[in-house]
Amino acid sequence: MNKLLMPYHKGALQLKNHLVMAPMTRSRAINNLPNELMAAYYAQRSGAGLIITEGTAPSPDALGYSRIPGIFSKEQTNAWKEITAAVHAGGSRIFLQLMHTGRIGHPANLPAGARLVGPSTIKAEGEIWTDTLGQQPYPTPEMLKTAEIPSLIAEFVNAAKNAVEAGFDGVELHGANGYLVEQFLNPHVNNRNDEWGGSIANRAKLAISIVSAMAAAIGAEKIGIRFSPYSTLGDLPAYGEQVVHDTYALLAKEMNKLNIAYVHVGVSAAIPARTLDAIRAGFEGTIILCNGLTPETAEAALQAGFADLVAFGRAFLANPDLEKRIAEGAALNQPDYNTLYTPGPVGYTDYASL
Repeated sequence: MNKLLMPYHKGALQLKNHLVMAPMTRSRAINNLPNELMAAYYAQRSGAGLIITEGTAPSPDALGYSRIPGIFSKEQTNAWKEITAAVHAGGSRIFLQLMHTGRIGHPANLPAGARLVGPSTIKAEGEIWTDTLGQQPYPTPEMLKTAEIPSLIAEFVNAAKNAVEAGFDGVELHGANGYLVEQFLNPHVNNRNDEWGGSIANRAKLAISIVSAMAAAIGAEKIGIRFSPYSTLGDLPAYGEQVVHDTYALLAKEMNKLNIAYVHVGVSAAIPARTLDAIRAGFEGTIILCNGLTPETAEAALQAGFADLVAFGRAFLANPDLEKRIAEGAALNQPDYNTLYTPGPVGYTDYASL
C-alpha cells in the first residue's frame, strides 16, 4: 500500500495523508495583507494532509521581501481567517510559517519605521528585488542589541497567538534558508560575544528561546521548526562539518525536550547520513523531509524510516490536485518559473487540475 496517501496520526497531527505542502514565498500579499486570491490558492491545495504557509512576518522588521504577508496587526490576523477556514473546509490542517528575514531584506521593502536587523553588521553579498527601486544590493544590517532580543522573542510569541486566533492549527518557526534564526546559527555571520554568540549552544539559543516561549504561549503540540543543515542560502558561508553536525544534533535534542509537534528538514545541500541519524535519534516527534522529492522518492523516504511525512514545494505549486495525480499515476504539471513571485492569479491559481 502506498504510504504517501494513507492517514497519519501522531500526537496532535491527525492528518488525512502523509503529504505536506511545503512553505513557498509567492509574493501575492499586496500591502502585506492576506487576500481572497491567496484563500483560493490554499483551498485548491487542501488535498495535502498538512499545509505550511509561505513565510509570514511576525513584525514589521521581518518583512524583507516584496508583498509577503504579516501576522502582527489585527487587520492581518483577521484577513488570515478566510484562508484557514477554506483549508479546513477541504479537510486539511494548516500551520503558519513565521519568517524573519533578518539581513536578507531591503529598506524599500520595509514599512516606515522598520529596521533591517541581523545578528551582526555583516552584510550579505547579492541583490534583492524591490517593487519601487528594482534590483538592489543587500544593505548592511543593524546589529540587534543584547537588550533588544527579548522584544524580538516577544514578537514571535505575539505572532503565534495571533495565528491561533486566525484559526491556524499551529506555527512553524523558519530556522532555515539563510534567514534570521539561521543567521544566528552560523559562526561566520554571528560574530557576537554576548550570550547569543560564540559557542554552539549560544548560537542555538535564539531558536530554542523562540520555540520555548511560543510553546509556553500556545502549546508545544502547535509548534514546528524548519532547519536546513549545511545550507549556504542567503550568502551563509559554509562552516566545519563537525560543528554543523553538533549544532543540529543539539537542536534536535532541545526540540525533543520541548516536545514540539515536528522538525522539518529542508535539503538544500548534501546532508551526511550521520547528521540525519543524529536528528532522528535526538527527536522523537514527527520529522518532515522536504526538497527535490518526487512521488517515488518520497514514498521510498517514508519506507526508509527517517521521515514520517514528506513535503512537496514546486509539485504542489504547479499541481493543485497533487494527491489525485499521485493516486492515479498521472503526469505532473511543471512550474512556470517566470510567475513564481509576480502579483495576480497567473502562475498561481490557474494551474490545471485533472
